[in-house]
Amino acid sequence: MAQAEIKPSAPPLPFSSGARYLNREMSRFDFAERVLSLAEDADQALLERVRFLAIWGGHVDELFQVRVAGLREQLQAAPDVLSPDGRNPQQQLASIRARMKVAVERAERLLTEEIKPALAENEIELISAADLTKSERAEITELFRSQIFPILTPLAVDPAHPFPYISSLSLNLAVLVKDPDRDVPRFARVKIPQVLPRFLPVSRPTRLIPVEEVIGMHLPALFPGTQVLQQHPFRITRDADIDQLDEDVEDLLAALRQELRNQRRTAAPVRLEVDAGMSSEVLDMLTRELELEPVDVYRTSGLLDLTGLWELFHLDRPDLKEKPWTPVTQARLRQGEERDFFSVMRQGDLLVHIPYESFVTSVEAFINQAAHDPAVLAIKQTLYRTSGPINPIVRSLIAAAESGKQVVALVELMARGDEQANITWAETLENRGVHVVYGVVGLKTHAKTTLVLRQEEGEIKTYVHVGTGNYNPKTAATYEDLGLFSADPELGADVGELFNFLTGYSRQRRYRRLLVAPLSLRDSLLKMIRREGTRIGGRITIKLNNLADTEIIDALYSASQAGAEIDLIVRGCCALRPGVPGLSDRIRVRSLLGQFLEHSRIFRFGSGDDAVYLIGSADLMQRNLDRRVEALVPVLDQALRVVLDEILDSSLADDTHSWTLSPDGSWERVPNKLGVNSQLRLRELALQRGTAMVNTDA
Repeated sequence: MAQAEIKPSAPPLPFSSGARYLNREMSRFDFAERVLSLAEDADQALLERVRFLAIWGGHVDELFQVRVAGLREQLQAAPDVLSPDGRNPQQQLASIRARMKVAVERAERLLTEEIKPALAENEIELISAADLTKSERAEITELFRSQIFPILTPLAVDPAHPFPYISSLSLNLAVLVKDPDRDVPRFARVKIPQVLPRFLPVSRPTRLIPVEEVIGMHLPALFPGTQVLQQHPFRITRDADIDQLDEDVEDLLAALRQELRNQRRTAAPVRLEVDAGMSSEVLDMLTRELELEPVDVYRTSGLLDLTGLWELFHLDRPDLKEKPWTPVTQARLRQGEERDFFSVMRQGDLLVHIPYESFVTSVEAFINQAAHDPAVLAIKQTLYRTSGPINPIVRSLIAAAESGKQVVALVELMARGDEQANITWAETLENRGVHVVYGVVGLKTHAKTTLVLRQEEGEIKTYVHVGTGNYNPKTAATYEDLGLFSADPELGADVGELFNFLTGYSRQRRYRRLLVAPLSLRDSLLKMIRREGTRIGGRITIKLNNLADTEIIDALYSASQAGAEIDLIVRGCCALRPGVPGLSDRIRVRSLLGQFLEHSRIFRFGSGDDAVYLIGSADLMQRNLDRRVEALVPVLDQALRVVLDEILDSSLADDTHSWTLSPDGSWERVPNKLGVNSQLRLRELALQRGTAMVNTDA
């Protein structure tokens, strides 16, 4: 490596902590608002706007389940503890609630005034009960009697029937009925089963009515002999964060299963969504029974549960969507059947950029070939988030175990939202002969690594994959990620020692290639950041999902003050203030949101031949650096570093789907002057790489 010229280190930071950081919770809300802005963008294809509105609904649900729930718990346990930007929990909750009221109105207005009329112009109608013709009412009534009525269970509330448990995110009807014998209004709750579609077709597949309206039309069938006085849809959100399990539990799987059962019954409500016409009588009863305050109530005259709009997006209307992308097979994997995966990897490291390049013909093919190769002795893999019941990677691991190979799967049971699915997969794998482990006590395992051990000419060779995304075929179709395949023996030894750390009592702290959290990653990143601050022409470019660790942020500030130029591409939460005179003059932050979810983490320190390039699983959050097992791997091959440069440079040049962060914390859309769409550009580059390789082979 060339020796860089050294400068004096930066002076101490001149700003108080409250002025140095943006609020993490507000930044998460900012991200949700950027997603909502995409739904409002009339230049998007119509069903893509519907998709972004559904995504926004899901982000808001998660924000309440985790962030708002966490702040409420902090308010009870430590109300005076301040966030890094100087706000107490009450102030943060008040800010979120105020902004959420405005966002709900935006979403309601968007759906009612723009999207529904535009859908109708394209022969997709969202109708209400009042829009039904006489013949359509008869059709709906028959559908209700045959397919809906048998699975409904109305639950009364009276002295003999306590207020029922209402599950999180379920859609319900609050019903007031009057018994003619007693002339006293009674409350009942009707849960809308999740097995029912969100929308039911009337007359034709694209004339749709919400399922709650159909049930509401037929409430007399559920309460015969009574008068239905009122009916109102509502939905509650509960705390979804599972408490850290006791480190002394003997059976983590059983303990988590019990914790999930407990959580379903005891998780505190944090939000109540109701229709705008709900009477004060019904609303007061709901808030009282759920132990919520008026500030926790969100009224809407639109549709409850916007995640249900995914059903509209999946309609067969390609004319209303972005042109689908078919991932290309990575160029070096297109060289004919005689060139197997292992021989390709022995020729040099391989970098696959998903979904521009195919997950199926790279990651899945690698695991599948290893599972069926008689020379393979063992496969070790981490699984953080799995997909549905037909995950081909899990099938390959089972096939490998049943053929007599040593197969180890580290299943992270505590992956938020996927706990139950991961329990199911863990039991399935274990029952089929896979050795299942759950990692290091007290740490989530978030690293994305696979190790294959193969017998070759009397030696055991190692083949590894280190990625930025989960081994999940479903998300691989829409999440932008990177994966490095390598036969480098030093990297193989590192990954082997990482698995020893995860499965045994190893306390390996130093690795040859890998940077591993919580062992060496934080210190290594700080050293690289500080190094750029002491070099003439220091340069840092980082692409990641979230940036909130204050020690890392302060190091970036110091490097900026010392003269380093810093570009950060942060998809979601960012607590760093860029462009503040005297603090972060040379730091620029942008966010990129497009058809694919930007998910890869890329770190580039320096420039030229002595630059350091890293990819991996870690964001720059305290949890990633201190409370998770994460892995970053250096990319050493010059041709692969060029690919990373193309990704970073395209992201920084994008003026189609990008926002920039201002010093005051506001996000502004980048003006579209040159029409640079980084995701389209990366598709073109993937195609060009494949064409160039084919021409070279010819």
